[in-house]
Amino acid sequence: MATLGIDLGGTFARAAVVDEAGKMLASAKVALAERSPSSVVETIAEAASAAVRSAGVIVDACGVGAAAQIHKDSGVLSVAPNLGWRNVPLGQLLTDRLGQPVKVVNDLSAAAWGELHAGAGRGAQDLLVVFVGSGVGSAIISGGRLLDGAGGVAGELGHIKVVPGGRRCGCGEQGCLEAYTGGHNLIAQARELLEAGASPALAHLVGDDGAKLTPVTLEQAAEAGDAAAREVYERAAHFLALAVANQVTVLNPARLILGGGVLNHCPGIRRRVLEGVRAWASQTSREGLLIADAELGDDSGLIGAALLAA
Repeated sequence: MATLGIDLGGTFARAAVVDEAGKMLASAKVALAERSPSSVVETIAEAASAAVRSAGVIVDACGVGAAAQIHKDSGVLSVAPNLGWRNVPLGQLLTDRLGQPVKVVNDLSAAAWGELHAGAGRGAQDLLVVFVGSGVGSAIISGGRLLDGAGGVAGELGHIKVVPGGRRCGCGEQGCLEAYTGGHNLIAQARELLEAGASPALAHLVGDDGAKLTPVTLEQAAEAGDAAAREVYERAAHFLALAVANQVTVLNPARLILGGGVLNHCPGIRRRVLEGVRAWASQTSREGLLIADAELGDDSGLIGAALLAA
């Protein structure tokens, strides 16, 4: 039996046909021309059709992973910052368009399920998965089951408050971890320094071209000794490390799986997370803890979404 997995991002929709063992049989990727719900649904349908044609098999269910806070029973995206959506019934819209059952989950929940069954979580029953890319997300597997909470938004590490009343987050609230540590917000803070003329090292690295700013250039400027860049960088790394360490203490996972562009390409931030877990997670929660890198890369959410729908 094969199922369809969809990874809905802010700029692309990816679709894959996945077998019951978690192997991708075919995939397709289509850019989002517009971000209105009707347009996005048509883009997803286009990607899905291309993947199914390429695989040459029949699929009977579809799972979608989206960077959003999602009501688990209705498939309604209550908040989807990358798309600018509020209260969009994506599950029903896609069920009507595709003519088959559609299960909509948070993208990190999908990634965690993919890693559990086909990646770095194989053989474990209790996982904490943390991805830091454009945003900050986590998901929890407890006793082999996805922990989604009463409303479907459990595990939202990126939206714990680290500075009450602080920087505005894409979710609409203030002071979230993601507002300080997510890739988009690291770039926003670096741009503020550049525009204020406060960071000579960033200016040297990118000149006047703010488009060249990345979390990596911020890390490079901080490690070069630039005081302003270092303040932003150290704050972000400290908040992230402390948040992950506290999650380890609370959840006592067998494995902590790390992924996402910021953790993959900013070794200093990844190192600080590892150091934070060793220093601040409780001793008993660290006993037997295995820390691993995500194995499936960008495919984890596709595979997991398909397997969740199976």
